[in-house]
Amino acid sequence: MKKLLNSLPFRLLLGVVLGILAGQIANESVMNVVVTVKYILNQVIVFCVPLIIIGFIAPSITKLGSNASKILMVAVAVKASVITAILDEFQKMILLIVTKLVIPILPIFIGFTFCSLSYEGTITKQFPVFIEIIVIVLVGHYIWMAVLYGIAGLYSKKNPIDIVKNYGPAYLTAVGTMSSAATLAVALRCAKKSVPPLREDMVDFGIPLFANIHLCGSVLTEVFFVMTVSRILYGSIPSLGTMVLFCVLLGIFAIGAPGVPGGTVVASLGLISGVLGFGEDGLALMLTIFALQDSFGTACNVTGDGALTLILSGYADKHKIEHAPAKTV
Repeated sequence: MKKLLNSLPFRLLLGVVLGILAGQIANESVMNVVVTVKYILNQVIVFCVPLIIIGFIAPSITKLGSNASKILMVAVAVKASVITAILDEFQKMILLIVTKLVIPILPIFIGFTFCSLSYEGTITKQFPVFIEIIVIVLVGHYIWMAVLYGIAGLYSKKNPIDIVKNYGPAYLTAVGTMSSAATLAVALRCAKKSVPPLREDMVDFGIPLFANIHLCGSVLTEVFFVMTVSRILYGSIPSLGTMVLFCVLLGIFAIGAPGVPGGTVVASLGLISGVLGFGEDGLALMLTIFALQDSFGTACNVTGDGALTLILSGYADKHKIEHAPAKTV
């Protein structure tokens, strides 16, 4: 029982359930406190994210040394032992922040987030439509993740199931935080449990990097939704050529999307109106529906990072790139 209570997935689920129940019975005074605490916790997490990124990526690059050029596709040769030692100590400090601060407050933050959603009625309003669209999107997510992990397994010649089975906490955290960056600490811990087949040095390098540039779930979700909204409001799905153009541009725009809930659709509003021709009603509906399910797209993003890291690990092994020392989250 004690082991269950200390389990991160259990605490995350408990935060979700308690948050939804509390939101149904809370009054305005209680919600003022909830919003305030949620804002403070969010600021703490957001403050830690750049430190986590620097603390893991920078030391990994310096430890890779001349091999970093093979990973980054650029010529980088690091020989500064003093800088390497400083970054190594900095990484130890960030690991302490992650394990002692970020991970413990995540269930609380998720609980307050779902409390707000429940109080506002977001969870219960338009529930049938929400469920129908989410089911379609989730099927798409799982198909894509299966393809991605299948490709990663074939390339690396490793069993991708050994990675997927450890990603439950990261998936649930992403559902609650709606941010790949905010889920970074848990994603690192899950990936570390998958060593092998993942390489620790590739985990330290790849997971923080992909958390900021790999948004497959959000992109897939938006593509599904623009077709759905177009069909509902305008009576037809955009032509194949229009959708191909939209998908290509969306893939570029998504990289620059802000690390906040709904960031991908906000960054692409110009594409939705300019390429697809959506009016104000279409844009408003896209923002609403996307915000309702953004957590699942983020969860797909985070889980997919494990497949990309497996490919990265396979590349490093195939090219006989030496292992660099790594830390455990």
